Amino acid sequence: MRTLIANAAIATVTGEEYASGHVVVENDRIAAVGEGVYTGEFDERVEAGGCLITPGLINTHHHLYQWATRGMAADHTLFEWLVALYPVWSRLDAEITHAAGTAGMARLALTGCTTVADHHYVFPRDGGDQVAALAAARQRIGVRLHVVRGSMDRGESDGGLPPDNLVESTEDALTGTEAAIDRFHDDSAGAHLQIAAGPCSPFSVTERLMSGAAELARRKGVRLHTHLAETLDEEKQCLAEVGCTPAEYADKLGWLADDVWLAHTIHLAPEAIRRFGATGTGSAHCPTSNGRIGAGIAPVRDLLDAGVPVGLGADGAASNESGGLGEELHQSLLQARQRGGPRGLTTREALWMGTMGGARCLGRADDLGSLEPGKLADLAVWDLTGLNHAGITDPVAALVLGTTPPLRRLFVGGKAVVEDGTLREADESAVARELAAASARLREGR
Repeated sequence: MRTLIANAAIATVTGEEYASGHVVVENDRIAAVGEGVYTGEFDERVEAGGCLITPGLINTHHHLYQWATRGMAADHTLFEWLVALYPVWSRLDAEITHAAGTAGMARLALTGCTTVADHHYVFPRDGGDQVAALAAARQRIGVRLHVVRGSMDRGESDGGLPPDNLVESTEDALTGTEAAIDRFHDDSAGAHLQIAAGPCSPFSVTERLMSGAAELARRKGVRLHTHLAETLDEEKQCLAEVGCTPAEYADKLGWLADDVWLAHTIHLAPEAIRRFGATGTGSAHCPTSNGRIGAGIAPVRDLLDAGVPVGLGADGAASNESGGLGEELHQSLLQARQRGGPRGLTTREALWMGTMGGARCLGRADDLGSLEPGKLADLAVWDLTGLNHAGITDPVAALVLGTTPPLRRLFVGGKAVVEDGTLREADESAVARELAAASARLREGR
């Protein structure tokens, strides 16, 4: 099956841009990208006049289960927010996680996202099969999913924030992570579902779990992910407990490396930024969530200048109630410029972070993140013909500086999962009803 997408502006993210060009998709791969009229054969034509084609956006950090607890603890610091929400999350079951995961991935798809990294670290004792619930939700929407099998083994009685009934033993956390890898991880070309290892954060897990997860991930050939340097409270706690900053602690445990990407990385000293660049450690930048929690503004300009792979993350919807990814392009640019002035980030750099930067974080730069022949046909066709973007002559500026445009098409592996702003694989109204019911049941403890 060959599909021609014609007459669109194109941003390949590799440096080439076309004012009016075409992309040809053959089966699940990109067959051709170029300027002007395509003269070869095709089976289907998508007319994309007035549109911009980009690679599909890649979400490098999320907590999909949090879609069931949006709007809570609205005016709290991070630690206060966690203390308020952990007891609610302790009532999660697989049905609630499935409904929340479906809704979260639906929203992401409708905002241009084709690959989702979900950091799931809440495993209530009677919560059922949480990873399977997320895998089934992925199938309903049709995006790619990287489940970071998270874990916590440090409860309140050990100086952590989670209630004791929500943490696992170190052994159970590592066994559960290995079981998820063995059951779900697909390392084949074009994989739709992969697993990474991801202790929640240094302040909610023991050193033994941090080190054990790193050993397990490298033995199994999967990637590593956790939260790091999100707040000054975290740095204060880390200095008091282990005598070093969170970045220094991660480095000590082998967690700064090119198979690792870390969420937030807001409070980094210059030497830590240089160390990230030297080791190839990735950063998942979550600007809207950082603003919602009031955690600070990540040093994105410095990270990029140091050669750090920086991707974008929507983060959990309990700290970013919108939950879309397209708008993170806009927010990342605004926050970088608030920190570093008008040259703090360009529109093209924001798009790069949302695509190729994310692919590098997830270890998928060989098959995702740019529009090149031979890569997977994950691409977004943004409709710029409406009121919100009319008259902006630079289509990339329209995408990044304006509101998130509607999608003419969103392709994942050559298959349309969004068409004319509507999900192809799921009914949005049904997904919303399921989410509302699940959220009510979670909050009420039913």
